[in-house]
Amino acid sequence: QVQLVESGGGLVQAGGSLRLSCVVSGIIFRANAMGWYRQAPGKQRELVAGINSGGSTNYADSVKGRFTISRDNAKNTVYLQMNSLKPEDTAVYYCKPPQASLWGQGTQVTVSS
Repeated sequence: QVQLVESGGGLVQAGGSLRLSCVVSGIIFRANAMGWYRQAPGKQRELVAGINSGGSTNYADSVKGRFTISRDNAKNTVYLQMNSLKPEDTAVYYCKPPQASLWGQGTQVTVSS
């Protein structure tokens, strides 16, 4: 069964940057699409960015031009580079293959104004 370990979150001022990492085990990582999701307090979890096995990416409109998803198949790791952060980006961030039902513990991102 897939295991997901997210890291890299923290407290940052508006306009700052963070890089999230997610180490994946239990699946053939290189063959799977991956997504970064987030859940803000009182809101539903949403897809932020996705990357397929071939490296094609897609983004939520709210993060286009600011966030970049990438993957390193040799390290079974997916990344989310977040630039020009805004207070509304504050959330717990999770990674997951789209077809998986389980979630990791997530990593908290807090952006102060």
